[in-house]
Amino acid sequence: MMKEFEIRADYSRDTIVIYQSYNEQIAKSAVMNQKFSAPFSFNRMTWIKPSFLWMMERSNYGQKSGQECTLAIHIKREAWEKALSRAILTSPEKRVYPDPGTWEKDFEKAEVYVQWDPERNIKGNKLEYRSIQVGISRYLIEEFNNEWIVKIEDYTPLVKKILNFTKSGEYDKAKKLLPIEKLYPLQAELAHKIGAII
Repeated sequence: MMKEFEIRADYSRDTIVIYQSYNEQIAKSAVMNQKFSAPFSFNRMTWIKPSFLWMMERSNYGQKSGQECTLAIHIKREAWEKALSRAILTSPEKRVYPDPGTWEKDFEKAEVYVQWDPERNIKGNKLEYRSIQVGISRYLIEEFNNEWIVKIEDYTPLVKKILNFTKSGEYDKAKKLLPIEKLYPLQAELAHKIGAII
């Protein structure tokens, strides 16, 4: 049984996969150089998401303008956990911030944000449990780009295959192509900070 607030991800001993969608120009350059470059913006927040299906809902399987290409970005687990340790929730959840005033002060100076959104199934329907997305502020984007990233893969062909199966109602075939996401282990203190349940 899935808990409402837990991280599920495709990860190895050293890395975790997060997803982002971009236009072809940004995506091709990122895959070729294994890091981002202009016209990618280093002056605004970038959101990273370990849930493939949540990303699919967000980009409508690469059919939304400017989100045609899906990238699987392998980042260092130590960097991911460092980001989480510096994160502030985007709303003052009582289970994490008994005093809303504390949240307000922390939120104003936060460099990393965490938001929990309803997870999706392969049909795009909302599920009872949630998926994490992490906002990296402009103060950390250079570090994210230069130090966190281990590998960038283009998952656009995979997304198109899955979309074609779903369009023809072949959901079982589509599901077999999905990245395998499992529960990501968190220490209790870190879990509490981001509102996760372990």
